[in-house]
Amino acid sequence: MKQLDVQIMGQSYLLGCPEGGEARLLDAVEKVDAAMCKIRDAGKIKARDRIAVLAALNLAFELSELEANALKAAHSAPATAPVRASGAAVSAAEAEAQPQLTALLQRLDNALGVDGRLL
Repeated sequence: MKQLDVQIMGQSYLLGCPEGGEARLLDAVEKVDAAMCKIRDAGKIKARDRIAVLAALNLAFELSELEANALKAAHSAPATAPVRASGAAVSAAEAEAQPQLTALLQRLDNALGVDGRLL
């Protein structure tokens, strides 16, 4: 397993990554970093752990919407591509990355859940 050194909200993390999964992991890191920076930049929340939990919840909710839309699209029109809430088609790469994003969010939840508090 390969290790990647990444930055999320200015802090370094050393993450394990399966061979060939570097691009997907870096894309996930970019999404998590952007989500956390957006919450931080809004200025209402300062604690890094709270920002991380809110970002994880936002990303999990977006993932849930994608899955629900994909399920609706599969039942209503099996020949069409899954659709995002925004109306754009979900690419095969995005659909394939969903399990990895879910696993990454679970790892984040596990790391932040040590104190047993969400907020």
